Amino acid sequence: MAAVLAVSNSLSAQQTTTAQQPTTTFRWMNFHSPQDQNIITWVTRSLAVENWTAIREIGVLYDAALVVTTDRATPQSLPNTGSFSVWSVSLTSHAVEPLISGAGLRWSGWERFSRDAPLELPVLYDNCRNCAATTYFTSFYYDPALHAWAARWIRDGQGVPVWNTKPSSGVVWTQVYALLPEGGDQTAMFTWNHFDYGPHRHPEDFIYRYDVDPFSGLDRTVLLSGPEASAIKLRLCNAQNAVPGVARGQDSLLCQELLHPGRGASQYRRRAGSSAARH
Repeated sequence: MAAVLAVSNSLSAQQTTTAQQPTTTFRWMNFHSPQDQNIITWVTRSLAVENWTAIREIGVLYDAALVVTTDRATPQSLPNTGSFSVWSVSLTSHAVEPLISGAGLRWSGWERFSRDAPLELPVLYDNCRNCAATTYFTSFYYDPALHAWAARWIRDGQGVPVWNTKPSSGVVWTQVYALLPEGGDQTAMFTWNHFDYGPHRHPEDFIYRYDVDPFSGLDRTVLLSGPEASAIKLRLCNAQNAVPGVARGQDSLLCQELLHPGRGASQYRRRAGSSAARH
C-alpha cells in the first residue's frame, strides 16, 4: 500500500500546485501494469460488498478513486446490455460513495464550470437501455473538503435531464441542449424545452443554465428569461463552439425557423397542428 500512502501524504502539496490542472495528476489505472496493482486491489476490496460484475475503469486524483463498474442482468447477458455505476472510493479508508447509475455512459473531455475552478469530467448517460430513455448530464469533480469525488446537479439520484424520448400527449415538445463556452476557458450546460399546445394556448419555453457559483463552488441552476433567454435560444440553435458530442436538437424545425425566419415556419405550424390533432 506504499503507493496509496504516497498519494495521501502528497495531497496538500498537490492541491496547492496542481488544483487548476487535475489532468497533470489524474490518471486512469492500467489493469496490466504492476505499479497500479496496489490501488486496483484496494478498490476491489472496498467494493466487495457492492453489486457489480466487473470494474471497468479506475481513475485516481489525490486520495480518491473515480470508479466505473458494470453489472450484467444474468451470467449469459451480453457485455453491452448491462448497466453501469460510478463510485467514489477513498484511498485512505475503504469508504465508498455511489454517484450515479444508468446505461450508455458517454465521456467528454475536461471542462471548467466556473472561473478559476478546477477542471471536471462531464458525461452523458441514459437511465435505461432499449426503452424510452431519458438522457442525463452531470460532471465528476474532486471535492477537497470531503477528500472524495462528487457529481454535479444531482436530483432524485440523477443529473440534468437533457433529452426525453417518451411520447408527449397533446403537445409538440421540442428539446435542444448544448455545452457552450461562457468566456475565458469555462463552459456551461444550457437546455431549452419548448412546448407547443396548438392554436388555443400560448407555447411555453423553459431555458436553463447549469454551471458552478464562482464564490461558493456549489452547483447552480438558473431559469433564464427575457433578453438573456432569447440570446441563449440563438446560441443553442447555432451551437457554435459547442463541446463535441454534447449538443442535440439543433436540426429541429424550431431551431431552423429561429435561424431562418419564414423558411421553416409553415412546416413547424403544420407539424404542431397535426400532432395536436392526433392526440
